[in-house]
Amino acid sequence: MRAKEFLSERTGSTHPHHDAVQQGISRDRDPGGYYPTYHQYRTGMALALSDGSNKPLDVDHESWMGPFWTQHPYTEVEDKMLKQVRKVIPTQHQEVAPWRKSTEPTDTHKVSPVAKSKRNKYGV
Repeated sequence: MRAKEFLSERTGSTHPHHDAVQQGISRDRDPGGYYPTYHQYRTGMALALSDGSNKPLDVDHESWMGPFWTQHPYTEVEDKMLKQVRKVIPTQHQEVAPWRKSTEPTDTHKVSPVAKSKRNKYGV
């Protein structure tokens, strides 16, 4: 038996046998069509909030990064390297926060909340 006798691949439609055994199939993509993985991720998050009723969901369709990749340079040199690369590679770029040395938030504990370990009479 040849493979073409039992395999049936068609463009744009499913095989009638496959349709018969499915309870529902749909295809989605983002309106721009350029970032399907992110669109599927956001759709899954909204799906987790849904309950199957017709009431509208209170969910953002996009995160702060949207359909963009983010780059997080750790050092000032790495930040300069990214800027150097963007001059050569055409990129739609938006600087969300400029590079600066990190600082601890004001509500961070400065003293450990864990008590210092006590030593026994043997020093252990």
